[in-house]
Amino acid sequence: MKKIVFALICVFVSVGYSYAQEKISIEIQPYLQNLSDTEVTIVWKSSLESVGWVEIAPHDGNHFYYEKRPQFFDAQNGIKNVSKIHRVQVTDLKPGTRYDYRVFSRHVTSREKNKVYYGNVASTKVYRHAPLSFTTPSKDISTFRFAMVNDIHGNSKRMETLLSAAGLDSLDLVIFNGDMVSIFDSEQTVFEGFMTDAIRLFASEKPMYYTRGNHETRGVLAPSFKSYFSPYAEAIYYAFRWGDTCFVVLDTGEDKPDSDIEYWDINLYDQYRSRQAKWLEGVLKSEMYLKARHRVIVGHVPPFGGWHGNKEIEEKFMPLLRSASPSVMLCGHMHKYVKKDKDVKTCFPIIVNSNKTILVCSVSPKNLKINVINEKGEIKDSIELE
Repeated sequence: MKKIVFALICVFVSVGYSYAQEKISIEIQPYLQNLSDTEVTIVWKSSLESVGWVEIAPHDGNHFYYEKRPQFFDAQNGIKNVSKIHRVQVTDLKPGTRYDYRVFSRHVTSREKNKVYYGNVASTKVYRHAPLSFTTPSKDISTFRFAMVNDIHGNSKRMETLLSAAGLDSLDLVIFNGDMVSIFDSEQTVFEGFMTDAIRLFASEKPMYYTRGNHETRGVLAPSFKSYFSPYAEAIYYAFRWGDTCFVVLDTGEDKPDSDIEYWDINLYDQYRSRQAKWLEGVLKSEMYLKARHRVIVGHVPPFGGWHGNKEIEEKFMPLLRSASPSVMLCGHMHKYVKKDKDVKTCFPIIVNSNKTILVCSVSPKNLKINVINEKGEIKDSIELE
C-alpha cells in the first residue's frame, strides 16, 4: 500500500512540475541592428520573461555543433536582463567575415530574494536547418548596393513589392527612412506594420538601418523606440561606415512647433535638434567622415517645404552640412519625388524619395549612382554623382 501511495505522489509531482513548465517560444524572430566591421546587435522577442543570449560561429564549413561556441548575453552592468525583448551586442568580430548564429531565451519562472528559478528554453534551429548568418563589411570595400524605403505607413505589402523591384538579393543593406508606420503605439502596430515582413524577407541576415520619422515620434511606444532599433547606439541619430562610405543618420524630429495642440504638450524637439547639431558638428570633423570616399546624409524631413520642421533643419543642420561637402542628402516625408540639384548655396544634391518608389544606390570607387524605381520595377529617374 505504501508503494502505491508513493507512486501516486510521484505521478502527481511529475504532472504538477510538467504543468508548471510553460512552453516558451521565439515570438519575434531575430533581426540585425548596427552591423559594422567588428560588431553587430541582434534583437528578438520571446513569448515569456527570460534570459537571452546569442551563440556565434565563423562560417568555416564546420557544423554549428562542431565545438562549443562563444556566448554573448543580453546583460547590463554585469547582470543578465530578464525580459521578453532581448538586445545582444556581439563584439570583436573580424571585418569581411561571414558568421553563423542562433539565439536562445531561457524562461525565468520566478525569483525569490537572490534565487532565480528557470524553466524551458527556446532557440532558433541549427540541427537539420541552416543557421542564420550575416557578413561583416570589409574596411576597404568600395563596391556595394543599398536601397532606401520610406513613408509606407504600415503598408507592408508595398514595402515587399518595392524591395523585390529593387532586387533584394543583390542589396548589401537597407535603409528605412522614417514613417514606416503612422503611429508608434504598440509592438503589434510596428511589427505587423512592416518589421515582421522585413525579418522574413531579409533582416535576420542582411542589415537594416532605421531613421526615425515624425510619425515614429507619436504614440505610447515612441519613448521606447531605442529598445527595438539601434539599442546600443548613444542616440537615435548616429553615423556608420560601410567600407569607404560614411553614412550620417539624422533624427529630424517632428514637423510642427512643439507647442502645437496635436502634440499634447509632450514634445521638446527644438531643444533636441539643437543638441543634435552639436553632435553633428563633431561627426563631420571626425576621421570616419573626412576619410570616406562617399558621404551620405540620411534624414526623414528635408530642409525645405515651408513647415517648422523644415525651417529647423535648414537653420540648425544645413550650415554644418554645406561646410562638410557630403556626396548627397537623402530624405522622405513629402510623399512625392523631389530632386534638388546642387547650386551656389548648397554644393550637394538633395533627393526626396516618394512613398511609392525605392531608391537603389550603387556605390563604386568612381561614383554613386542612384536609380528611382517604382513598384513595377520601372526606373523613373537616374542620378550619377561623380
